[in-house]
Amino acid sequence: MNAWEKAKTVLLGVRLSKSVVRIKPDTPFETVLLHTASGLKLEAWWIPSPKAIGTVILFHGYGGCKDGTLAEASYFRQLGYNTFLLDFRGNGNSDGYTCTVGFKEAEDVKLAYNYVQQRGEKHIILWGMSMGAAAILKAVPEYKLQPDKVILECPFATLTDAVKARMRAVHVPGTPFSQVLTFWGGVEHGFWGAGYKPEAYAREIKMPALVCWGALDFRVTRHETDLIYQHLNSKKKQLVVFNESYHQSFCRKEPLKWKTAVKKFLQ
Repeated sequence: MNAWEKAKTVLLGVRLSKSVVRIKPDTPFETVLLHTASGLKLEAWWIPSPKAIGTVILFHGYGGCKDGTLAEASYFRQLGYNTFLLDFRGNGNSDGYTCTVGFKEAEDVKLAYNYVQQRGEKHIILWGMSMGAAAILKAVPEYKLQPDKVILECPFATLTDAVKARMRAVHVPGTPFSQVLTFWGGVEHGFWGAGYKPEAYAREIKMPALVCWGALDFRVTRHETDLIYQHLNSKKKQLVVFNESYHQSFCRKEPLKWKTAVKKFLQ
C-alpha cells in the first residue's frame, strides 16, 4: 500500500468483500435460519452425530464464514458431538454487510445457543476463532449463557488491540491511529469501541476454558493472550501454544497437537 492508501485505511476503515460459502459438509446436514432482534436472517448448519454426547457450536473468525470451521466440526463429531456451524451477520449466507468484530455478533452467539437448547440439548460446548472467540466472551456474561465448556482460539484482548494489529499489518503506527479508528468505527455502528474488551469479559467466564494461541501470530500478541487467560475466572483452564502456527486454524496447521489438546479437555 502506498502512503495515500494507508491514510484512507486509517481514516475510512477497511472495505472487504462479503465472505462466500464455497464448501458444504460432506455428511447429511440441515440448514437452519435464525433471526436477530433487528430482523437479520442468520444461516447455520446442524450436523448430527449418532448417539451424540453433546453439541459443539462453532463460530468463525473475521472475514470468514461457517465452511471455514468444517475441519474442526468433523473432529468434534468423531468425538461424539453434534455440531452447529453459524454464519455471523454480514458473513457467508447470513444477512447484512457490516461487521462489528464480535460486539453485535454476541447476539448471534446467544441465538445459536438458544436454538441448540430448544432442540433439547443439555450439554453445549462453545468453540470460537478470533472474532468468534471474542463474541463468545461477550455473550456468555451478557446473556447469562451456561455452556459446559468453552474453547477460545486466538481471542484479542480489546477492539483497540485488534485494530492496532491491522495497523501493524500495513506498517502504520498503532498509536494514535488505532484509537482514532476504534472510536469512529464504534460511532458508525452505534457502540463505544474503546469499551469493547474481551479481556474484561473473561472475568465472568467460570466454566472450564481452553485457550489456544499461535506463537507466530502477529495479529494477537502473547500479552493479549496471557491477559485473557489470567482473567478467566475458571477453576479448570488451560493455555496451549502452537509453536508452528500463525493466526490460523490449528486443526489444519498442527492437527495432532490440536486434536490431542481438545480431546483431553473435553474428557
